[in-house]
Amino acid sequence: MRFNEKELVFLSRQPSEMAAELGMKGHKKGDVIKRRLVKLVVNFLFYFRTDEEEPMGALLLEQCRVDREDRQSFSITFLDEAERKYLFECDSEEQCREWMDSIIKASYEFMRKNLIFYRTEIHRLTGKDPLEQYGISDETRFQVSNGLQMTSGETSSL
Repeated sequence: MRFNEKELVFLSRQPSEMAAELGMKGHKKGDVIKRRLVKLVVNFLFYFRTDEEEPMGALLLEQCRVDREDRQSFSITFLDEAERKYLFECDSEEQCREWMDSIIKASYEFMRKNLIFYRTEIHRLTGKDPLEQYGISDETRFQVSNGLQMTSGETSSL
């Protein structure tokens, strides 16, 4: 997926689902934990120096795994680049849980799985396909793959 810098900066200024100052350690060898303003906007995790308005970087929260490291910290690892691991330190165990939950739910894949689950449940209960009225009921991306029933919150891999 391609992004241009102006689009990302614009997106970073949009209202966020969550925002807080967290300790953050990047994926490069020798990186140390530094306080960063971290903002979750749609499926991007932006991080800023605490005194600047432009983001230092952004993580696209797709094809990644969210893991608890200890009571107050979690990590994000990208499935196709296991060495690309980011560590985040929170101020409390509750804040850590909230961030992990929000990041997991931010991915397109999580939302797609939920749509498929609820579509299947509505069809089972009513006998009608809720997507039919929008003309998208036959689109492959909204079909259950491999005959598996999806449930909300089933995995931490995005």
